[in-house]
Amino acid sequence: MAMDSIIESLPRQSANKKRSVVVSGHRTSVSLENVFWDHLRKIAKDRRMSVNELVTEIDRGRDGSLSSAIRVYVLEDLRR
Repeated sequence: MAMDSIIESLPRQSANKKRSVVVSGHRTSVSLENVFWDHLRKIAKDRRMSVNELVTEIDRGRDGSLSSAIRVYVLEDLRR
């Protein structure tokens, strides 16, 4: 992706969006930038699971905040 198109997409991709998810049967809200929500949905689809199932899996292994854990998970997925 060219640098110009990355810069042009920043307003949409960096916008923070709060969404409701169900983690281990409990509804909670998570705030993430759109780029992270987009990739989280892609990971879930590739793994043939729901976003809620994936977030529950991430939640089980986290130490800090859920939002941070999801960002790190997505970043690690992109590094592979």
